[in-house]
Amino acid sequence: MKDMATPKLSAKELETLLGPEFPGMFDPDGGYSIEKVWFGGSRIRKHYNPRSLRPGGTISGGTLMKLADFAPYVAILASIGWVPLAVTTNLSISFLKKPAQRDLIAEARMIKFGKRLAVAQVSIRSDGEDQLAAHATATYSIPSSEVK
Repeated sequence: MKDMATPKLSAKELETLLGPEFPGMFDPDGGYSIEKVWFGGSRIRKHYNPRSLRPGGTISGGTLMKLADFAPYVAILASIGWVPLAVTTNLSISFLKKPAQRDLIAEARMIKFGKRLAVAQVSIRSDGEDQLAAHATATYSIPSSEVK
């Protein structure tokens, strides 16, 4: 990693590149937006949708897990460039409190960039809240042809 301060791809560039790979993700029904990227991190918003609720009125664990998986992927792509074949090899999530029925914000921070593996931690909050709704760690495998 030669330039440790500047991301290789902007939030707008990533939404444009990822749109065809994940159809519908960034449209109103999909509800995702990339708010910010920096080298080693990303901030993703999942717009509230009542269809993501499970019995008991809580946002489903699957919704939080998808967000916990997507945020580090965006951080990796922002940091090292377009490497769409980077894949999740491990995802561990702790659900800490019932998320409010509003937008979710995930912030991913890379804690290790190796030659073949990248490890991130992800904090997920309900919009406007300080307390975490969930915390995750994720490991991604980076294809060897993409390692610089």
